[in-house]
Amino acid sequence: MAPARIVDDIPWSSPAFVPEPYEGPPRNVKAIDEIKFNDAVKYPKYEILGTDPDSKIIFEDVSILDCTGKEPYRGDVYIEGGRIKAVGDVPNKAEILKNPDIRLFKGNGRTLMPGLGDAHTHFSWNGGDLASLGGLNVEEHTLLTARSAKCYIDSGYTMCYGAASAKERLDVAIRDAINAGDIPGPRSVANGKEMAKHDGDLESAITAFADTPEEMREVIKHHTGIGVDNIKLVMSGEEICEVRSAQDCYFTDEETAVCVEEAHKAGKSICAHARARDSVKMCVKHGVDVIYHGSYIDEEGMDMLEQAKTKHVVAPAINWLVATLNDAAAFGYSHEKAEQVGYKKELDVALRGLREMHRRGIVVLPGGDYGFAWTPHGTYARDLAHFKNLMGFTAHESIIAATYGVAKLMLRGDEMGQLKPGNYADMILVDGNPIEDIDVLQDHSKLNVIMINGRVHKAGRKEYVPPPVAGQDSNKHPIVPDVAIRDGKPEVKAS
Repeated sequence: MAPARIVDDIPWSSPAFVPEPYEGPPRNVKAIDEIKFNDAVKYPKYEILGTDPDSKIIFEDVSILDCTGKEPYRGDVYIEGGRIKAVGDVPNKAEILKNPDIRLFKGNGRTLMPGLGDAHTHFSWNGGDLASLGGLNVEEHTLLTARSAKCYIDSGYTMCYGAASAKERLDVAIRDAINAGDIPGPRSVANGKEMAKHDGDLESAITAFADTPEEMREVIKHHTGIGVDNIKLVMSGEEICEVRSAQDCYFTDEETAVCVEEAHKAGKSICAHARARDSVKMCVKHGVDVIYHGSYIDEEGMDMLEQAKTKHVVAPAINWLVATLNDAAAFGYSHEKAEQVGYKKELDVALRGLREMHRRGIVVLPGGDYGFAWTPHGTYARDLAHFKNLMGFTAHESIIAATYGVAKLMLRGDEMGQLKPGNYADMILVDGNPIEDIDVLQDHSKLNVIMINGRVHKAGRKEYVPPPVAGQDSNKHPIVPDVAIRDGKPEVKAS
């Protein structure tokens, strides 16, 4: 164990403690564009089965928030099968609409945007006691995990990057069932159990233990053999444990290097619970792809991260800190206790570092640690509000991080996370303007249509357009008989 305690505030050389108001174009698109993870990392090209290739859908008169950096604009979006065919102007729209099988959604100015993404997902967390998950029968645990996956898609989330599973194959089984079209859920990349040393675990019941470089290689080989896409390391502590400080680092340089080498050799990405100063530096030095939390990064670590910013993303899971400090009292963990063990200090320090990362063009992505009692499933979009209200992001930048940013993390930025011709038709129709009111994304009743892979997962009754009747639209419908028009209205004869 290598203690890395920090007593004083970090003396940033930049004036980024409180961000200046900003109203210009999104600043994080270019940084996300430039992300290029290690060439060895290659996920299988997962597809979701079950979409009829002849399916045709038009969203008409929507405010298009395409997440490319453009301001929203009015237009139409046309979908064929599982992919977007046209955005803005739909060629031959009048002819397309003559097809009686076309599905038409009238937007009336509502916002159409890509589905959201979570960069730190725990499908198998249950909203309660993590220790009890180890003893939960696998059958019930599989059902619980499937329910969480459905909750993500119900919340408008179409992308999830797995950050640890409570049993080693739960993420894998759920990923494969979603891809087969057997259960509803988001596109995902799967993780296994998080790996920790015996003096550094956060919860032993859901941990794969390894104490030497050789044991770490074997644990990673085992997980890659059962089909995971990512490997998770627990490199630092967590204050709620009280015996595992967030400022302690439990890995050595040699151990971190071995884990990265073994994961990348198998084509897998690697992520790490890294709150401590030294753990963040090791992640950057040895090529850990995804740095979770990064709360106690210091100036040297920030400089290292900035120099390597095209190879890493940071996912702070900021809602965990906010909620543990402010919301956990209802579940018996008082604000005073949370402050005593260090959560107020960590939140303050973390926010300063995250604002500085954003200022320096380091990619920071939302999502994470949902599934605890005070960070319940279904509240995922709170992270986006925190990015805007606490971290210096604009609402537009927060949304781009949660869409295009997570798509890039999943190595699918060329076909997910933006509304562009050729991309997957993963999108949500929002009754509101998320750029003006980012909180609208937390209101499930405002997510009027949710679509993944060109299939409608959710649509209220008001979205169904009734078929035309005789005389409607001045007899322009070729599939119903013409009737006489008098004074601009169909002439109705008495029977």
